[in-house]
Amino acid sequence: MLKLACFLLPLFSFFNRSASASNSTSSSTVCPTYNCADGLKIRYPFWVSHGSPPDQYCGYQEFGLICSDQGGYPIFSLPPGLYYRVADIDYDNHTVHLIDVDTFNQTCPRALHKVPLGNLPLSHSPLNLNLSFHYNCSSHPSDASPITCLTSGVKQSFVFVTGNETEGFDWSNTCEESVVVTVMKDGITSEGLMNEYREAMNEGFILDWQTAKSCDECEASDGICGYSNTRKESLCFCKDGSVQSNSCSGRSKARLSKPIIGLIVGGIAALLTCILIVSLRRKLSLILSAEFWKMTNNDQRIESFIRNNGPLTIKRFTFSEIKKMTNSFEVKLGEGGYGRVYKGITIKNCPVAVKVLNASKGNGEEFINEVVSISRTSHVNIVTLLGFCLEGGKKALVYELMPNGSLEKFIYNRKLETNPPLSWEKLLQIAGGIARGLEYLHRGCNARILHFDIKPNNILLDENFCPKIADFGLAKLCSKTHSKVSMLDARGTVGYIAPEVWNRNFGGVSHKSDVYSYGMLILEMVGGRKNVNEESSYSSDIYFPHWAYGQIESGNKIIGYDDITREESEIAKKMILVGLWCIQPMPSDRPPMNRVIEMLEGSLDQLSIPPKPFIFPPTIPRTGEENFATNGVLSFSADYQCGR
Repeated sequence: MLKLACFLLPLFSFFNRSASASNSTSSSTVCPTYNCADGLKIRYPFWVSHGSPPDQYCGYQEFGLICSDQGGYPIFSLPPGLYYRVADIDYDNHTVHLIDVDTFNQTCPRALHKVPLGNLPLSHSPLNLNLSFHYNCSSHPSDASPITCLTSGVKQSFVFVTGNETEGFDWSNTCEESVVVTVMKDGITSEGLMNEYREAMNEGFILDWQTAKSCDECEASDGICGYSNTRKESLCFCKDGSVQSNSCSGRSKARLSKPIIGLIVGGIAALLTCILIVSLRRKLSLILSAEFWKMTNNDQRIESFIRNNGPLTIKRFTFSEIKKMTNSFEVKLGEGGYGRVYKGITIKNCPVAVKVLNASKGNGEEFINEVVSISRTSHVNIVTLLGFCLEGGKKALVYELMPNGSLEKFIYNRKLETNPPLSWEKLLQIAGGIARGLEYLHRGCNARILHFDIKPNNILLDENFCPKIADFGLAKLCSKTHSKVSMLDARGTVGYIAPEVWNRNFGGVSHKSDVYSYGMLILEMVGGRKNVNEESSYSSDIYFPHWAYGQIESGNKIIGYDDITREESEIAKKMILVGLWCIQPMPSDRPPMNRVIEMLEGSLDQLSIPPKPFIFPPTIPRTGEENFATNGVLSFSADYQCGR
C-alpha cells in the first residue's frame, strides 16, 4: 500500500500542477461586482462575505463587507469588532461613506467609541471633524450646555467640537467617560451643535483608502490584488488570466516553463515525502492515533465557526509570538480551570495578559465564546481583547493588562495590608461601572451578549480602579429582537446563578439572568464576604442577602462597621437595596441594567424596599467544578442562537 502511494504521488503532483497551469481564469470572472443594496455596487478593492469569507476573492483582506439581513445594506467591520453601515463608495476618489450602526437612527444617540483605524489602509477625509462627548460629569463650567436627554440623576453629559471645549477646565477628572466620534463638517455649524449632533451622527463620516501594503507590488504590475483563505496567502490576478502570489511582472515570458518547473518540484517533493514516511512510519502511527484526529477535527470546527461569524478584526498571533511576548511564560498572574494567565509585553511595548487555555479543556466552547463575543465589544467597562492564537491544539487569548487585578482581592480581604479596603465612594463607582458595562452588553452593542458569569474575580480593575468585565467563556450571543434565550444547559458559578438558569419554572433565561448575578456581586461588595458558603449546609444564618434584608427592614445601622459615617452608611444601604431588587426570584421583578444605573446614581429616598428574597438559597447541583456548563457535545451553530 505504501509503495502504491509513493508511485501515485508524483503522478498526482503532475496532474495537479498541470490543472493549475491550465485553469487560468480572467480577473473579470473571479472578481465579480456585488449588489447588497439598491444602487450601491460593491467591487474591488471591496468584497462580500456571505456568512464566511470565500475560499478566494479579489480585494484587500481588510475590506470584507457583510450583507445585512435587515435592509440589505452592506456592513463594514473595523477593529475591534465595530460595525458600520456603508452608505456609499466613491471608486474614482477612493472614499467610503460609513455610519455607526450602534448610534444610527436613535432619538438620543450616545456615542460609544471612536473610529478605530489602526494599521488599516484608511485615513480620515478632510471633510470630517471630531466631536468630543463627556458623560456623567459631576461638575462643569457655568457656560456649558448639557445634553438634556443624556442627563442621569445629578450628573450631566456634554458635547463639543473637539478643541472647542471650555479652556482651562479638566473634563477628564470630573466626567466618568469621554468619547471622540467623527462626523462630517457640513453637518455642524458654529452655533447649532446641540441641535445638530444627532443628525450629524446619523449622516456618518468619510474615510479615504490607500493601496494596502500587501497589494503594492501587485497593483504596480497592473494586477488585481486578492487573497486565498485556503492557502492563507495573497494573490495577484493578472490580465493574461494567470494568478500569481505577488505580482504579474515577467509572467508572460515564464508562462510556458512554469508547468515543467512545477512537475519537477512536485516530483521531488513527492519522492522526499515517501522516503520520510518509510523512515518514520512508527512515529507516524502514533501521530495518527484516534486522539490526534479528534483534536484536529475539533480545531477545524473551531476555525469554521470563527470564519462563519464574519471577518475578525483582532490580531491573530502565532504560538511562537505568544512565547516571545511572555518570555517563555516567565511571569504567571493566575490560574484556573480554563488554564493559566501570564504577563506579557508586545513588540509595541504594551503590557498584556495572556490566557493560555488547557488543551484538554472541553472542545473549544470557552475559546469560541471569548473570541467571537468580546471581539464585538468596545466599552470603557469591558476588557479589551487584543488578539488570539489558534495553532493546532494550542489556544491563547491576549488581553490588555489590568494592573490592580480582580475585584475579588479587594472585597474579601479587608484586613490585609497588601490590599487595603476600597472606600465606599469607590465601591459605588465600581458598582456603577459594572452596571454600565452590562447595560452595554445587553443593549449597546450590535448583538446582545449575555455574560452568564458575573462575579468578583471576573471584574478586573485598571490603574484607576475603573472596573472592566472579563472572562466571556460562558457568554452567549443573541439578536436584540429576542428577549429570551434557548439554552439546553445550566451555566455559571455556584452562588451567582439566577434561579431560571437551573429551573425553568421561574421563567425564561434572558439578560435578567445577568442582573441576578450582578445583584449577588454588589451585595458581596457591601458585606465583604461571599453571599453563600459553599462548604456549609445552606441556612439563613450564612445567607447574606437574608441577613442584609433584615438590617434594612429593621432600620439598623448597616453592616457593623464602627467607624462608618452617615454618608457611607447611605451608600451601603443604597447598594443593598439595589442588590436585593436584582436578586428577585422572578426575572420580571428584576430591574433592567439601565434602571439599575438610575437607582445607583439617584437619591436613596427614591428607593423602595423590595419583596423579601428567599430565606434559603436554592440548592444547586454540584459538578466537580466551580463553573459548569453543558456536559454534552458542543454545537457550533444552533446552540449559540437566541430566541429559538
